[in-house]
Amino acid sequence: MWVFDGHPVGRYSAGGVVARDGSKEESDTALHHWTGDEIHEGAYNPQVRLGVMDDCGIDVQVIFPSTIGLGGQDLAMVDDEALRRLTVELYNDRQAQIQEESKNRLLPLPLMPAWSIDACVEEATRVAALGARGVNMTSDPQDLGAPDLASPQWDPFWEACAGLRLPVHFHIGASVTAMGFYGRYPWPSHPPSTRLAIGGTLLFIGNARVVVNVILARIFDRYPDLKMVSMESGCGWIPFILEALDYEMDENAPSDLAKFSKKPSEYFRSNLYATYWFESSRDRLPALVEAVGEDSILFETDFPHPTCLYLRPVERARKQMAGLSPEVRAKIFGENARRLYRL
Repeated sequence: MWVFDGHPVGRYSAGGVVARDGSKEESDTALHHWTGDEIHEGAYNPQVRLGVMDDCGIDVQVIFPSTIGLGGQDLAMVDDEALRRLTVELYNDRQAQIQEESKNRLLPLPLMPAWSIDACVEEATRVAALGARGVNMTSDPQDLGAPDLASPQWDPFWEACAGLRLPVHFHIGASVTAMGFYGRYPWPSHPPSTRLAIGGTLLFIGNARVVVNVILARIFDRYPDLKMVSMESGCGWIPFILEALDYEMDENAPSDLAKFSKKPSEYFRSNLYATYWFESSRDRLPALVEAVGEDSILFETDFPHPTCLYLRPVERARKQMAGLSPEVRAKIFGENARRLYRL
């Protein structure tokens, strides 16, 4: 375990399903029984990861944490605020070093000290000067003692991120609240493997909560240049959620709806991104891309977690995308990311 000031933060374990020899194993066995000696070195060694990327035909990857919480939320639970802040800064300094050493092929996103709005503004400004291309944020800072993200008190942070061209990322399960839901999704009688599949499935949909909340907080009316990314959540659910959001606001909150500069669903194409890697059949994918927006989709591999596209992620995805035009495939495979991350 990592232990900070008496607070245990995460268990030292494999945290993935790709073995040292490159094979992909059953999730329950790997996640709960492997040690760090059994997981692929590319899970934690930046130089080995670059080799994995070369083998897979991937130029650049955006990297997220595991053990300390997908949004860094567990690290932020440490009681001593000075220790919390120092640890976040040390973590972010190391991410900047990894990015520099990889010549911007690895982009490990810095964490934000989400218990304090002022500290987030300061840290966003600091990591931008170190070359960061985005920030990783918990979806529920109220878990840590700060206002929730719909509060206008967060406006200085949104203003800083928009001005610094730092897209704000919300990974699935990126809060204490989200992971609490994750633990309750499966019915207890399911075996561990099935419980993992149920939790993984519903974590994708959990980011619908984040998307709907940020849109209705009217953040994008105040900061139209701000970009946000729904990470590892897929995009198959997005058309229905946006359609439902428009309908529900029209039916239940018409006076609030009148305050928006456009339909709630339209903010997705102007300010939000989603990730694609496995869903939708080849014949249904063109309709999904049209509904979500070809400029709003990023390609994901999820290496080395249970849902990862491995061993040949690009080849597998290219077969799925066979029904898309070369121009649209190019956007999803990299051009959208090139623009968003200034590559």
